[in-house]
Amino acid sequence: PATEIAWKGAPEIKTADGWSFKPRGRLQVDVASIDAPAGVTGTHGGLATEFRRAYLGMEGKIPGGFGYRIEADFANSAVDLTDVYLTYATGPLTVTAGQQKPFWSLDELTSDLFTSMLERAAFTQAFGFERRVGLSAQYKGKALLLQGGVFGDNANDLNSDSNNSVSLDARAIWMPKFGNTQLHLGGSGHWRNINDAPAVRYASRPFVHTTNSRIVDTGTFNATSERGLGVEAAALAGPFHVAGEGFWQTARRPGFADPTFFGGYAEVGYVLTRGDARIYKDGAFDRLAPSRPINAGGPGAIEVNARYDYLDLNDAGIVGGRQRTLGVSLVWAPISYVRLTANYGRLMFDDAAIGTPTGDRDYSADAFGLRTQIDF
Repeated sequence: PATEIAWKGAPEIKTADGWSFKPRGRLQVDVASIDAPAGVTGTHGGLATEFRRAYLGMEGKIPGGFGYRIEADFANSAVDLTDVYLTYATGPLTVTAGQQKPFWSLDELTSDLFTSMLERAAFTQAFGFERRVGLSAQYKGKALLLQGGVFGDNANDLNSDSNNSVSLDARAIWMPKFGNTQLHLGGSGHWRNINDAPAVRYASRPFVHTTNSRIVDTGTFNATSERGLGVEAAALAGPFHVAGEGFWQTARRPGFADPTFFGGYAEVGYVLTRGDARIYKDGAFDRLAPSRPINAGGPGAIEVNARYDYLDLNDAGIVGGRQRTLGVSLVWAPISYVRLTANYGRLMFDDAAIGTPTGDRDYSADAFGLRTQIDF
């Protein structure tokens, strides 16, 4: 049948009988620093540069309602599989099998290409949100999104006999639109049996990824299962958006009190350039596409954001510390597939897992970051 080729950052090839194929990828280069009290970050602080992500893969559709995506991250010394799955769609129902993201939170399910800060909310890292191999289903109505599935481990851990966990994850979103205002209200529930390796650790980097220091850190402790509960809300009206989430993570410790840790954030943002707005699609934020890109003589799209982020890893005798972050960011998309993001965060710690040389565990730090990004 006749073949069509369209450009979406890369060529997408389609045929009239339902085949399609498109290469996909992304490159993110970060320059960032963390300025903490002397002795806290040691050699893991200061100014550093990294390839945050270097994805390469492909996606497409197969006649009969099937689709696929195969992608890997080449940014580190080892190749890590990211999205690797097969889908089947019929009407409002989509079934997905393979390595994918379980249905955790708005910030986590928003692609890292479109997040408002360089890194997602601290709780998404602390509570171990990652892709896992599983089977899931999604129902998408006009204003209702239901998602759920059963998952094992991340693809890179499948050959380890000490990682045989199983989880059930579900998310429900009400997403009506009233005139030009898009609403997003929802929640999620999660249960995970840890099985052969009954231990967990909750920790988070301080706002930038270039440091390996985890200033808030519970350390590893015995636990047989986890339970997570999340709530999320957002609204978009023209160039303005607000968003917020809360997440409670409980670890089951037989013979001991079960700790419940909490993380959450509140965010506001505004797109400064005329005619541009942050986009919402299928229960998550989407691409900031300039209506007047620089190749058409315009300024591109410019967005400013502010966020308060909170993570509390103290409970039931476990003292992992508290982290509060006041963050601001400036995003510039000169064209749809190129993006530069700069952000600053003021971090405040209580009961930090890493103390100063004088033993102080309550202190502040500053983090800066700049990302250059291209995707296709």
